[in-house]
Amino acid sequence: MMPKKLQGVLAIAHTPFTEADEIDAGALKKSIDWAFDTGADGIGSGMVSETFKLTGDERLELTRLLVEFAGGRGPVFAAVGAESTKQSLAYAVAAERVGCDAVMAVPPLTGRLTEAQLVDHFRALADGLSIPVIVQDASGYVGQSIPINACVKLLERYGSEKVLFKPEAAPNGPTLSALRDATGGRARMFEGSGGVFLIDSYRRGIAGTMPGLDLLDGIVAIWRALVKGDERTAYRVYFPVCAIVALELQAGLDGFLAIEKHLMVKRGLFPSARRRKPYGWDLDPETAAEVDRLYERLQNALTFSLSE
Repeated sequence: MMPKKLQGVLAIAHTPFTEADEIDAGALKKSIDWAFDTGADGIGSGMVSETFKLTGDERLELTRLLVEFAGGRGPVFAAVGAESTKQSLAYAVAAERVGCDAVMAVPPLTGRLTEAQLVDHFRALADGLSIPVIVQDASGYVGQSIPINACVKLLERYGSEKVLFKPEAAPNGPTLSALRDATGGRARMFEGSGGVFLIDSYRRGIAGTMPGLDLLDGIVAIWRALVKGDERTAYRVYFPVCAIVALELQAGLDGFLAIEKHLMVKRGLFPSARRRKPYGWDLDPETAAEVDRLYERLQNALTFSLSE
């Protein structure tokens, strides 16, 4: 079976945890059903799935559950980043075996690799799989950046259907444009800013966006408005999304996860906002109150847009 093509709004699933600190499969299924009902084109795992805090068995189980719960409604991809090529390839092979349409990998986080070593790492993944590999540069918040030249070499070797890119190195917009221009527009690029850079990224030629589930209704509305050329609606919904993400950004990945899971509970999708310990930031009551106010503004913007 040919893998489904990745494009549009590809939602990153959050991992819900039970009181016993196990993956809550029921809450995960509920959130994935909601994601597709809300307009997601596909589903996958990523940094905000807390993949690096899961055990090896849990990572494999999360991937299997994503494929099962998606039920063929769209492409599924799995985050397979790890500290060694062998680990990453093992996660990737397992993802292909259970039916994923692609894998996504950040480079190892604990070492500083040369350009040649980065290319070798991603070549091992691409050579070991028949499904596409999304090369993720998450250096805007974790790990090292991937040189544009390394991406060019991978694209030249494997082509735009086998190797895709999620460049999140700062500054995000110019990085996207640099990769686009260096590859003559051949690189299929995705952004994952939570929405804060979405409109700017769209203008630079991305094939899709990978948001968390917490603001998915807003991201879907912005994406669809951009595709239609309806900038008035796109900006109306964008501003409250952007304001919420600005609050998430103040505490890095911990800030994203704390606020995102708070909103998952607010939406009735998760029974709790539990995160896998340890983490360095908790959501304080004043920030939570501001998030709630902004969330109400987002819902009002979405309602207004639908009524036009």
